[in-house]
Amino acid sequence: LQEVVSEESEEESNGVNLMEFSDEILLHILSYVPCTDLVLNVRRTCRKLATLCLDKSLTHTVLLQKDYKVNKDKVKQLMRDIGKEIYQLNMAGCYWLPSSTIDHVTRCKNLVKLNLSGCHVTSLRLSKMLSTLQHLRSLAIDVNPGFDASQLSSECKATLSRVLELKQTLYTPSYGVVPCCTSLEKLLLYFEILDRSREGFMLSGQLMVGESNVPHYQNLRIFYARLAPGYVNQEVVRLYLAVLSDRTPENLHAFLISAPGSFAETGATKNLLDSMARNVRLDALQLPKAWINGSGLLQHLKFNNPFYFSFSRCTLSGGHLIQRVINGGKDLKSLTSLNLSGCVHCLAPESLFRKAEDDIDSSILESLVVSCCNLRHLNLSAAHHHSSDSIGNHLCQLLSRLKHLLSLALPVCSITDVAASVEKPPTTPNLVPQTFGRKVRIGIQTHPRTLGDQANQKIESSVFWALMGSLRFLETLEIIGSSFSSAMPRNEPAIRNSLPPCVRAQSVGDSEVAAISQLTYLQSLTLAQLPNILTGSGLVNIGLQCQHLRTLSLANLGMMGKVVYMPALTDMLKHCKCLRDLRLEQPYFCAGAQFFQALSHCSSLQRLCIVSRSGTLQSDAVMSFMANCREVIMCHMFMGESLTVCKNLQQSIVRSFQAERPALNVVIFPLLHEDLTEVIRDVPMRHLDEITLFKSRVAEEPPNLWW
Repeated sequence: LQEVVSEESEEESNGVNLMEFSDEILLHILSYVPCTDLVLNVRRTCRKLATLCLDKSLTHTVLLQKDYKVNKDKVKQLMRDIGKEIYQLNMAGCYWLPSSTIDHVTRCKNLVKLNLSGCHVTSLRLSKMLSTLQHLRSLAIDVNPGFDASQLSSECKATLSRVLELKQTLYTPSYGVVPCCTSLEKLLLYFEILDRSREGFMLSGQLMVGESNVPHYQNLRIFYARLAPGYVNQEVVRLYLAVLSDRTPENLHAFLISAPGSFAETGATKNLLDSMARNVRLDALQLPKAWINGSGLLQHLKFNNPFYFSFSRCTLSGGHLIQRVINGGKDLKSLTSLNLSGCVHCLAPESLFRKAEDDIDSSILESLVVSCCNLRHLNLSAAHHHSSDSIGNHLCQLLSRLKHLLSLALPVCSITDVAASVEKPPTTPNLVPQTFGRKVRIGIQTHPRTLGDQANQKIESSVFWALMGSLRFLETLEIIGSSFSSAMPRNEPAIRNSLPPCVRAQSVGDSEVAAISQLTYLQSLTLAQLPNILTGSGLVNIGLQCQHLRTLSLANLGMMGKVVYMPALTDMLKHCKCLRDLRLEQPYFCAGAQFFQALSHCSSLQRLCIVSRSGTLQSDAVMSFMANCREVIMCHMFMGESLTVCKNLQQSIVRSFQAERPALNVVIFPLLHEDLTEVIRDVPMRHLDEITLFKSRVAEEPPNLWW
């Protein structure tokens, strides 16, 4: 107390006293402090803060999902102090907390919303906890091997019967708690079941006899299912859909199924879709590509005020998109999120005789922009969207009209100026084969790290520069090569070969990257397969201007045989004070002292992932970096080092830092090792899904799908 008084006296002498601010201002400031710090630390400093820290506006909702410093004891004390005041509790992804931590949630008698995705919860613990939460209406849990619904008590089932929203992640074939939730209005299902057990046995998607209690969908308004690769996931989701095909809920307004690869349509799913076409009007739609391709489904489905469409990887043509979805260009101001990733013909009038590399029809894109003028999230990646040379009809020029965009994903070949790509021959580095050998050597002109006058003049007249200048409030940007594929896919060995970049993309390089620096509010940036990166000078501009950048993902920039942008990257990192997540994927990347010294300037960094064929690392530099950056809780490195080197470094990091960082997750492993998939399956889903695996995340799901 004496220390606080002395500090206040010092503040008064300087003319500033924080405690003289109004309660409203102080509460706003305190809202940015993690709840554990407020309750366990801040409120003990003085009487005024002791009162304010327990204000209902601060204790009503407790978010622990990315509070990586929280441990079991802190959770126990938190629940003991304010448990009765908590109405919403989010512990999603707290994989490091022991399962016994869940027992303390029973103190939160007034809970309405509870998110335990990624937490270790057994059937018995879940039963005991839910039996005391009579006001619960929203629940998110994982269903792991060993889950037994017969262990749920009658009191637990009574609570589940009142739950209106359920998010369930399945790691084993099961209905989970769905049959107990008889009042469901929103159901989100994430299927993460592997085809083989750890012992190598093939798994079956058939549910056990005791699982025969069917789900209750009569009140369902939102159905969402996301499938990881694998046939078992497809088998299990069909069982969930079987009930829907018998009787489609009258109030259903969002039906979304995200399935990679081929997910064939069956008689049951066809009956379901036919029933939906007759009985419901949708506001959100996403279907597997096989269910849409070649069918007249979209012509028969009815929409109310749609806010989300995803036709990812479908062969839907632009003509069908305009006629059947946008109703010939009618007003669709309600649409805020649109995913056309991998929809290679979506900007062409028809797909029958068209090559994927042919120019787009700008009139289709213009109709889309005019009709959907309130779009906030747009994904056009994984396709060749080549603009013609007609004036004013470039893709970038048309997209610049979408003033409300917050996130955007584009293929690299779509942002190039037509004149630059057609009239000018490729520069010398682009004539070099995209090989991976160390012996490839080439002399290139030395470029300054900042743009010169000539480069500035060139870029400021480009269509991409103008697009970036018009989207001042963009928060997420992805520029991804149309033929790019990550070296580390989900459930398969590492990819050893990659396809060459699109010819139209050959001129995209440093000047286009520099244009991104106009995005003052940019928070997340992904750049993949930009072949004409010579020095990476544009990265420095981004580091200087984009001070809100929190997530950065760079992959296969410039020549593949050499990391030409390393000096620029190290300069850039020195300015990224808010950066929390960094993912780098580049062959022959050297994770040495120079790189880690620069990375140490990123004082907010929490997660690091490096994927590099034939890449090298310096163990001492890694250890020094981990010691300097105390916020880092995830270090994933898949390199070209030997298994012995990787294991020794991983053990050293865990041994040195695990005690002070309870959430620490370290995976260091040879990228091309045959056991990589077995290692990947142990990575917490939060890290695997958000950073370790490369994918386009713009409009991946409807906005605000879950709190």
